[in-house]
Amino acid sequence: MMNNTDKENFLWAAIKIGLLGGAVALFISLVGMAEVFSKRDVVEKTMTLGQFVLLAISVASGLLAARRAAALLDKPNAASQAAAGLVAGFFSAAILTLFVIIGAKINIRTVFLNASPGLYSMLTLNQGVSGVWILSAAGAVSGLLGALSLSLPNAVRRPLFHAILFIFFMALFSGLFRVVMINQSGFWEKTAKYLFSQTGMTRPGAAIFFALVAAISAFWSAKGQAIKTDVANLPKGGQIGLRVIAFAVIAFIALGLPLVSGAFIAQVIVIVALFILMGLGLNITLGFAGLLDLGFVAFYAIGAYTVGLLTSYGQYGLQHISFWAAIPLAVLVAMAAGFTLGLPVLGVRGDYLAIATLGFGEIVRLLAGSDFLAKYFGGPQGIIGIQKPCIGVLGEFTKVDVPRVCYSLFDAAKPGIELGTPQSIYYIAVASAILIAFVSWRLRESRLGRAWMAIREDEDVAEALGVNLIQTKLLAYMLGAAMAGLGGAIFATLIGSIFATSMQLIVSINVASLIIVGGMGSIPGVIVGAIALIGLPELLREVSEFRYLLYGATLIIMMLAKPEGLWPSKTTQRELHHLDAGTSAE
Repeated sequence: MMNNTDKENFLWAAIKIGLLGGAVALFISLVGMAEVFSKRDVVEKTMTLGQFVLLAISVASGLLAARRAAALLDKPNAASQAAAGLVAGFFSAAILTLFVIIGAKINIRTVFLNASPGLYSMLTLNQGVSGVWILSAAGAVSGLLGALSLSLPNAVRRPLFHAILFIFFMALFSGLFRVVMINQSGFWEKTAKYLFSQTGMTRPGAAIFFALVAAISAFWSAKGQAIKTDVANLPKGGQIGLRVIAFAVIAFIALGLPLVSGAFIAQVIVIVALFILMGLGLNITLGFAGLLDLGFVAFYAIGAYTVGLLTSYGQYGLQHISFWAAIPLAVLVAMAAGFTLGLPVLGVRGDYLAIATLGFGEIVRLLAGSDFLAKYFGGPQGIIGIQKPCIGVLGEFTKVDVPRVCYSLFDAAKPGIELGTPQSIYYIAVASAILIAFVSWRLRESRLGRAWMAIREDEDVAEALGVNLIQTKLLAYMLGAAMAGLGGAIFATLIGSIFATSMQLIVSINVASLIIVGGMGSIPGVIVGAIALIGLPELLREVSEFRYLLYGATLIIMMLAKPEGLWPSKTTQRELHHLDAGTSAE
């Protein structure tokens, strides 16, 4: 039996957790996110995405309160945990209830613009102030469910969590899936209309996805370890065969995706591939060699401007060579820029290196957009009329903005193949990303890669062991710059123009973030990080005003919950686990 002190402690802890959850829910409401999300349904005519997010906060509050109660009580039981969850869920909704009541009496929209009638209607299910009890009751029940989930066996809780998370994911991207499937007509069109509505999932569709994901998760929880063991015990030929099948499936999907996805999704994948190129380049500089470069966007800009100057039909075009000839030149120019940056900062380390490289990036951006060099780089007007990749022979070079001319390689009277659409450039970008990923992998396993990692750990010890710091650092800068220059060159071709305003500091920050989130020094981590931080926000353009809010929250959660990254390298994992083990031993 618990005494009064224990009872007060765990209930007070539950109240504080509930108030914190309510503050988060109120913040989401006042910035307008809840109302914007309410325009999309999780399940048609059942629950909006905004309501789902607010209820999820109450569920999380109840779960955290139940865990806190288990930690505070000497003899925790299901009843005390349920009570803590109920209290936390109630108070998380009580903040919103109080907000609705105050909003009905006072016009707070003069201060908080998003405190609109639509928000109040969404919170009270169109019942007005008389319906605030629904909000409090829903919060209490959600908190109770969160607490009760803690007492469920892991074999039940895990599939439920995975199924709910997948339903949330499908609700976010239901519009994209619906459009892609409807474009195929026939069976796929009928399936899309059965599973997805105009604003979310249908009830049958949600039930099918929930049951399917829960079943797969339960099966994997029960049999996953045994399957992994069986695969690991296969003979070498069998393991190679499985890898070949997996790569063949991935290749089939990658080759066919632009044909069914449409221009928008193809362009998003191209942008992701370009950030993968930059990420792989910075991964050499930062992940392998430990050299923090915040001016990495400068090499991206140099590659883009080089291709623009060499291929543009516009006023600032210097030559008229094909995309295929301009790409190697852009890579070489970017490498030369990496060498130029590397020389003066060879002796700079740590935070000072980050500031020095940041200055370099800003200098390049300002010079490219300045009136002082406008006669060479276009200044604020930028460079336009950049030639699309041409499989054939280019037309005559004239410094006017005319339609791009591409003639057949075998018959000058016939048009050639101009790769001008996002679906066409998709193949160039993805092939480049695969090639650079392979090069990065080979470099990491080479003697040079081991030298980079030695410098990352300790420059002085690496030099004492015979590593040439000047040569090794310069190679890291040059190779990283080359990869970024390749990404910039493809970007300029995709857009057809290049402006200095496209080369902001945020690009460098995005690249550094995707490396850290994916896993420092991990090549698969760069790919996963680019998809998570670049691809998903690009697809969620309808909530673009909250993009960086969600972006920042994701970074904070990742650094707290999984600092090694989504797909960390074995070295990073070993280092962090070693530190954790040492801390726990102390």
